[in-house]
Amino acid sequence: MTRWFSQNRQTIIRVLGSILALTLLIILLEEEGDGQLFSALRRVSIGYFLAAIVVLSISRLFAAARWHILLKSAGVEIPFLRSVMLTFTGNFSSNFLPTTIGGDVVRLGGAMQLGYDRAICVASLVADRLIGLAGFSIALPLGLIPVFSLGNGVSQSVAFSALIQKGVDFAKRTFESLSIWIKKPLALSGSLLATFGNMAFIYLAIYLLLLGIDHHVSFWLVAGLYTLTYFVTLIPISINGLGVQELSMTFLLVQLGGLSSSESATVAVLTRALWIITSLPGAFFLPSILAALNEKKSKPE
Repeated sequence: MTRWFSQNRQTIIRVLGSILALTLLIILLEEEGDGQLFSALRRVSIGYFLAAIVVLSISRLFAAARWHILLKSAGVEIPFLRSVMLTFTGNFSSNFLPTTIGGDVVRLGGAMQLGYDRAICVASLVADRLIGLAGFSIALPLGLIPVFSLGNGVSQSVAFSALIQKGVDFAKRTFESLSIWIKKPLALSGSLLATFGNMAFIYLAIYLLLLGIDHHVSFWLVAGLYTLTYFVTLIPISINGLGVQELSMTFLLVQLGGLSSSESATVAVLTRALWIITSLPGAFFLPSILAALNEKKSKPE
């Protein structure tokens, strides 16, 4: 039993983290009274919700383009449609794999199944994730400024200093991991531009959800709030940010967006639904990739 717990400790922590975050979200909603969440959900405009699905799907294509640019510039001759296929498959698998990088593992397995160089694919996935983080890091002040405006003090100075140190460490890791692409500024610039496109359409999807419940919140505030939520969900305490994303988004929309708890939770729940819906095309390709991974594991070394 002890050995089993040790081997599965991270998975157990993530499951418990998701349960705790969802429980706290339910408690928060209970303070407003029963039925408020469902009342807010009924107010959602179907038109805006469908528009948000289209917009978020476009953001997925930008994410696929970012990885595709890195692969092509490293000499991997992969068609764009295959990059899109593998990206959507990774997105879909992330919905239930107990780690924030599970989708990357599936993408790697799919790329190897298709015969692409393993070392370059691994390096490109690391670079892809780091460039995505770099993009959101650039947007982080959009979220920090309204948070700091709520108050000031020593605790915020300490937090800001910690963020600066994390930024320095991140820059060092990024430089080391991007060694293949350092001499290819056009590829790095192109992948970063694709990241900005991905981010812009994510922000727009959430902005449309807010309009769908008759709330106008500044696009830039939406960008800042989601960026903060993104970094919170990187903490490995839940399954793909489940519960943590919803709780943090609800809290930020209440504190900074002027929404009620039920309205904020509605947007948070619908955002999760958007993520799942737009990843569904990846379900078509996942079985063959998982089968190939299992076959590879079963082969003797």
